Amino acid sequence: MAAAAAAMAAEEAEEALGLFTGIGLSEAKARETLRNGALSALLRQAVLQARSALGPALDKATGTLLYNAAARLRDPKHLGFLVGYIARREILTDLQLSAALEYVRSHPLEPLDAADFERACGVGVHVTPEQIEEAVEAVIGEHRAELLAERYHFNMGLLMGEARSRLRWADGKTIKNEVDLQVLHLLGPKTEADLEKKPKAAKARPAPAEKQKAAVVENGEVGTETRSLLEQLRGEALKFHKPGENYKTEGYVVTPNTMALLKQHLAITGGQVRTRFPPEPNGILHIGHAKAINFNFGYAKANGGVCFLRYDDTNPEKEEEKYFTAIREMVEWLGYQPYAVTHASDYFDQLYTWALELIRRGQAYVCHQKVEEIKGHNPPPSPWRDRPVEESLLLFEDMRKGKFGEGEATLRMKLVMEDGKMDPVAYRVKFTPHHRTGDKWCIYPTYDYTHCLCDSIEHITHSLCTKEFQARRSSYFWLCNALDVYCPVQWEYGRLNLLYTVVSKRKIIRLVETGAVRDWDDPRLFTLTALRRRGFPPEAINNFCARVGVTVAQATMEPHLLEACAREVLNDQAPRAMAVLEPLKVTITNFPAPKALEVLVPNFPADESRGFHKVPFQSTVYIEETDFREEVDKGYKRLAPGQPVGLRHAGYVIAVQNVIKDASGRVIELEVTCTKSDMAEKPKAFIHWVSEPLVCEVRLYERLFLHKNPEDPSEVPGGFLSDLNPDSLHVVRNALVDSSVLSARSFDKFQFERLGYFSVDPDSKEGKMVFNRTVTLKEDPGKA
Repeated sequence: MAAAAAAMAAEEAEEALGLFTGIGLSEAKARETLRNGALSALLRQAVLQARSALGPALDKATGTLLYNAAARLRDPKHLGFLVGYIARREILTDLQLSAALEYVRSHPLEPLDAADFERACGVGVHVTPEQIEEAVEAVIGEHRAELLAERYHFNMGLLMGEARSRLRWADGKTIKNEVDLQVLHLLGPKTEADLEKKPKAAKARPAPAEKQKAAVVENGEVGTETRSLLEQLRGEALKFHKPGENYKTEGYVVTPNTMALLKQHLAITGGQVRTRFPPEPNGILHIGHAKAINFNFGYAKANGGVCFLRYDDTNPEKEEEKYFTAIREMVEWLGYQPYAVTHASDYFDQLYTWALELIRRGQAYVCHQKVEEIKGHNPPPSPWRDRPVEESLLLFEDMRKGKFGEGEATLRMKLVMEDGKMDPVAYRVKFTPHHRTGDKWCIYPTYDYTHCLCDSIEHITHSLCTKEFQARRSSYFWLCNALDVYCPVQWEYGRLNLLYTVVSKRKIIRLVETGAVRDWDDPRLFTLTALRRRGFPPEAINNFCARVGVTVAQATMEPHLLEACAREVLNDQAPRAMAVLEPLKVTITNFPAPKALEVLVPNFPADESRGFHKVPFQSTVYIEETDFREEVDKGYKRLAPGQPVGLRHAGYVIAVQNVIKDASGRVIELEVTCTKSDMAEKPKAFIHWVSEPLVCEVRLYERLFLHKNPEDPSEVPGGFLSDLNPDSLHVVRNALVDSSVLSARSFDKFQFERLGYFSVDPDSKEGKMVFNRTVTLKEDPGKA
């Protein structure tokens, strides 16, 4: 029996092969087509229909049109309609076919208006040779002077394009022949000069200052010389549908009510783009969410639309007020203002009403299978799938009234998802008070049920989500259509991941519980609160997202790319100060004044118009221990006996006179003399210093994990907790910082000259400021 079936399949394949080669396909192309089951079925149908009208012999031009129609048509139900026009010789060119395909894509409901379709596709339009001649003559007349000047070096494609725009349905080859003929008549035969290649114009090299720069965000908007995020998201850049044209999206399901619902939708939104950022309020946002925030809010902003912040608060067991507050705070910190702040729980009453309607329509049922039974991709079918509608309605009401225990009953939807998951759960029983609704409900909707319906209620135009939700797209469309409500379009994009970190809520909780980090905002993490605490400006995070770009593929990036974005922003934003992490006391024995002098230090040395701050300068100063050596190596330019250095901004050069050591031989003080800079020989180096400083705590951070992928068992067999870097935090408890920072508040940022960029930590208190190092001044080559 199997052999007979195989023989029949082989016979059908040979028949199809004959049909396909009979319309002009090469044997190789025909066999390639046969490997695509859907395409070969459509092409076979198209060829048989055309042969019934035209006979068995089809010319190659007709065959090409049939192949293109079958290959490019998105909705197969219109195939017969299009083939009819091809067979009747009413669609004769690929240009007409393209217009026909666009028309049926834009008019998904049947019946199609034949007269309107024919007007849109140029059916019956006959362009005469005289019309082509006149059009070409007019175009050449407009460019006559340039043609005579440039002769055959002129771009003839321009003439073709303009003539085609005047006669949309004219044959392209005929137009080209006419252009060639009239140009020859005007210019005569080509000369030797005409045959010489036109010299290429030299490309202007940009000056160094004009080279592409990283995106810089101003007031939440990305503006830059490279392609900013808003430029990447604006208009047609992503090939997304226009509001109200949802049906033009591949895979979108059109029902008899679709067009009426879209009309209502447009009346409500006015054609405005609407997106939403829908986080679960059970954890802190991380760097991956920054891309989602930029994408959702950015796409709306780039296209004159609005973005909702909607909390997906359907799991009352894990939700806490601190997460709601922190999420909104981070969205606004990144520079975005939600159009409205909503909650899935705002719609619990409507969602429940729709669940009853879904049961009434025979599309949902109450099931008693255990969670363990329905896990995985091949669970046994539910024995309750076909229970009577009235019975499911009564049982669902019992679920709402709390008559079932947790896990004893669920409401399931009757559909199979792309990943093979069958009948996803819509409601489950949970005897947990809700953060906002209290004890009103003991049944809660799932993500699969809630998400698309909340999008529908809020009239979202573009439901943007990460790639792992692609398997839920069909259920998204199915549920909206099953209830006859407005159906938005789900679009997927690639996640943003970072190496040398973990971002899962469960794993961060483990890090906190084991004491590896202090909390969700520990500056070694890549949560947004942690990045803010460490001192990363929101603009740098947005710029990083812009550099990653809007990709469909998952992006896994090195942390040093984010750090580079921070340096670029902080270089422009962070005023300069001086700090010494490992102080060495220096006494100036010939200090030129009886009391401290005031030194003016520019906030931004490259642009002194941005102001100055004062620091005291007296006979005792402190420098970095590493800025002094007793013995000079080749290439060492800083302070040493016999090798003076300049003090930055002070206007003095110091020279060592005496080295004071403790009992162990460690240098603890230097006695030096000073000379005004304009009186001394120019030193090899200038070093930073402090005088009358503040004693502060400085926290220096390195990567939290040793390996790029701490969650990968092949890299870290012992699990991510075994991969912790023991040197990820170094605390300098008695660092010295100049007094200009005294009035700084939490999160204020500075560049400590020659050391890096630092931010004031919220742990700071009166008498003891705390600074976090955000990034060093230069990238560590070992991190690349």
